[in-house]
Amino acid sequence: MLLIPAIDLKDGQCVRLRQGRMEDDTVFSDNPVEMAGRWVAAGGRRLHLVDLNGAFAGEPVNGEAIRAIARAYPEMPIQVGGGIRDEATIEAYLNAGVSYCIIGTQAVKEPEFVARACRAFPGHVIVGLDAKEGMVAINGWAEVTDLEVVELSKRFQDDGVSAIVYTDIGRDGMMTGPNIEATTALANAISIPVVASGGITNIGDIEALCKAETNNITAAITGRAIYEGTLDFAEGQKLADSLS
Repeated sequence: MLLIPAIDLKDGQCVRLRQGRMEDDTVFSDNPVEMAGRWVAAGGRRLHLVDLNGAFAGEPVNGEAIRAIARAYPEMPIQVGGGIRDEATIEAYLNAGVSYCIIGTQAVKEPEFVARACRAFPGHVIVGLDAKEGMVAINGWAEVTDLEVVELSKRFQDDGVSAIVYTDIGRDGMMTGPNIEATTALANAISIPVVASGGITNIGDIEALCKAETNNITAAITGRAIYEGTLDFAEGQKLADSLS
């Protein structure tokens, strides 16, 4: 299982939110490129970048910081989410050196957009589904829909999506452990690889995810835990490698 460090960008700074609330943020750095270098040096094999302002605006806002990270670490696979609502944005990010674009809100509002994007940019599209008590949320988590995560995920089965990033909003940034039961249920219901997100706190959570009753959780995103030091990133990846 791949452990992916998260860099969430708000107003050009690296922050972490609690349960997706923009007003409840902790600033960890005002130098995103330097922060990316920290995780590259720690042995990260992929970076997860989120344009938080973009998620609310519906278009890229922190694009320059993202491009700067891609320029600084051209060999590092980077996945980006937040404000990606059209093919032009995907193309611009890929041209800037980003490896994967995560479609969230637009995948919910217009599922056929995912199929079009996968045809236009094969192998570069990830769907991000964020859930509150099993129901999908959109627009920077500000709006909870009546769509169930597992059923919506099945709509993307044949589109060529590289992965589905599943985030439990209630766990995100709260340091309470991931929702392994819900993540496992999703992973077992679809053939698309699932990336777990939200709630990872310590090395025990990495072990629990690796030992979940599925072989379809291929990666996990970690944020606050590695910033606050409750999880040593390098040790977490070492453990995940040993249990794979």
